[in-house]
Amino acid sequence: MAVSKRKRSDEKEELLEIGDAVNVVGSSNIKGDELNIAVLLFLYTLQGIPLGLAGAVPMLLQNRGITYTQQAEFSFVNWPFSVKLLWAPIVDALFWPKFGRRKTWLVPVQYLIGIVMIIMSGSVTDWLGSESQAPSMMILTISFLFLNFLAATQDIAVDGWALTMLKRCNVGHASTCNTVGQTAGFFLGYVLFLALESPYFCNKYLRAEPLDHGLVTLSSFLFFWGWMFIITTTFIALLKHEANDMANTKENEVKGISDIVNAYKQLYTIVKLPAVRTLALVLFTAKLGFCASDAVSGLKLVEAGVPREDLALLAVPLVPVQIIMPVILAKHTTGPVPLSLWLRAFPLRLLVGPLAAALVAITPSLLGNSGPTYSYLFILMMLYVFHQTCLYCMFVAVMAFFAKVSDPAVGGTYMTLLNTVSNLGTNWPNTLALWAIDHLTFRSCSLSELSDNTCSTKLETELCKSKGGSCDIRIDGFYIETVICLVLGFVWLQWGRPTINRLQRLPATAWQISRFDR
Repeated sequence: MAVSKRKRSDEKEELLEIGDAVNVVGSSNIKGDELNIAVLLFLYTLQGIPLGLAGAVPMLLQNRGITYTQQAEFSFVNWPFSVKLLWAPIVDALFWPKFGRRKTWLVPVQYLIGIVMIIMSGSVTDWLGSESQAPSMMILTISFLFLNFLAATQDIAVDGWALTMLKRCNVGHASTCNTVGQTAGFFLGYVLFLALESPYFCNKYLRAEPLDHGLVTLSSFLFFWGWMFIITTTFIALLKHEANDMANTKENEVKGISDIVNAYKQLYTIVKLPAVRTLALVLFTAKLGFCASDAVSGLKLVEAGVPREDLALLAVPLVPVQIIMPVILAKHTTGPVPLSLWLRAFPLRLLVGPLAAALVAITPSLLGNSGPTYSYLFILMMLYVFHQTCLYCMFVAVMAFFAKVSDPAVGGTYMTLLNTVSNLGTNWPNTLALWAIDHLTFRSCSLSELSDNTCSTKLETELCKSKGGSCDIRIDGFYIETVICLVLGFVWLQWGRPTINRLQRLPATAWQISRFDR
C-alpha cells in the first residue's frame, strides 16, 4: 500500500558489509565515538527530510484536481536515490584533500539543499494551486527532483564518511545510524508535516478553538528546514574534521579520470556475468504485480475520503516493528537458499492488491460524513501490517542473497549495482501504474443529451463542463489495474520461481569476475 514511500532498498551497500569487519577487529566500544555517532545520526536525519516531503506532496495534491498521469510524472522525484550509482564514482574520486574527502561534497551539497528549500518556500504555495488555479506540476516535479538529486549526492558522501568517521570496532554502528536517522527524518518530513499541516488533525488534537488551517504550511516547513540545513552545515564545516581519514594517505589521494573510467568498466564487467543478467531481469520485473497496491491504493483511499494525515500516522506504531523485523527474519535467510523466504512471501503480497481494492471500494460507505471510525482504522492498520510483513520478508531475503553472491573482490560495487537494479525494479512499475490509471478509467458525461460523450479527450471534457455537466467515472481504472497486476504477478511467478531456484543453486564461481577482468 502507498501509505508511505520510504526509501527501503537503498539501504547502504557498504554498511551491510561492515558487520564482518567488526567481528574481525573486536567488540564494539563506543567510548570516544559518542559525538561521531551523534553527527552521523543527525546527517542521516537531515537526509530523510527531503524524502519525506517528496512522499507528502502527492497526498497534498490528490484532491486538487490533478490526474494520475500527473502523479506519475511527479513520481520521478523518487528516482535519484535509485540511480545514484551513475555519479557515485565521481563523488568518490574527486575532492579537495585539505578540506576533506567527504566534506568536499557534503558541505556544498547541504548548503545547496538549504538554499533550494528557502527559494522553494517563497513560491511553493502558488505551485500547489488553489480552487481557481491548477497546480504547477512541471515546476513542482523539477524542484523536488533536484532536491532529491542533492539528497542522494549527500547520501553518497555520508555513506563514505560513515566508514571512516568511527573507530574500526564501532563501524557497525553506522548502519544503525542510517536506519534510525533516515526513519526519523522521513517521519519529520512526511508524518509530522502532514499532521501539522492538516486543519482536521490540529483542530481535533492540538487546538481548543478550531481554525481553517494547520499549524504549518509546506512553505513555512521548507523555510525552517532550509535554514536548519544552512546553520548545521556551517557548524559541520567549521568544527568537524576528517581526522581519521588523514592517516590513510593512499585512501585520500585524488583519483584521476582513468580511475573513474576504471570504476565504470568494473560495473560493466559485473553486468556481463550471465548470472547477474538473469538476476537483474528477475529484479527488474518482479514487482509488476505489486505496483497497483504500492503506488495507487493510498492515493485512492485519500480520494475516497480518508484523511491523509490518518494514513501517514499509520506508520508510527510500525516503526519499532520495522526495526526489529529484519533481526527476527535473519534466521530464515542465513542458509544456502535465502530467497526461499522471498518466494513464500511473494503470493501473499500479491493478495494485498485485491484486499486494498476491496477496502477502497467500501470506504465511502463506511466513512459517511463522520470520517473514519476506530474500527475502520483498525481494519486499515491490519492491512498495512500484512503488507509490511510481506514487504520486509522479501526485502530481508533479497538483501541476504545480495550479500551471499557478491564477489568479495568488488563487494561494495557489486552490492551497489544489485541494489540499483532492485530499486529501479520498484520505481518504473510504480510510475507506470500511476500513469495507466487515467487510461484504464472509463467516464461519461452526466448530461443525457451528451450521453455519447466519453470525456476521453480534453475537448470532450471541456464540452461536457461547458454545458453544465460533469465527467462521471463509470469504471475506475484502479480496479482494472488491480486485476491486471494480480494476473501478471501469478503468471510471472511461474517463470520466476524456477529461475530463482536455479540462481540459488549456482556455484559461487558463477557470480565472480575473473582475475583478468579485475
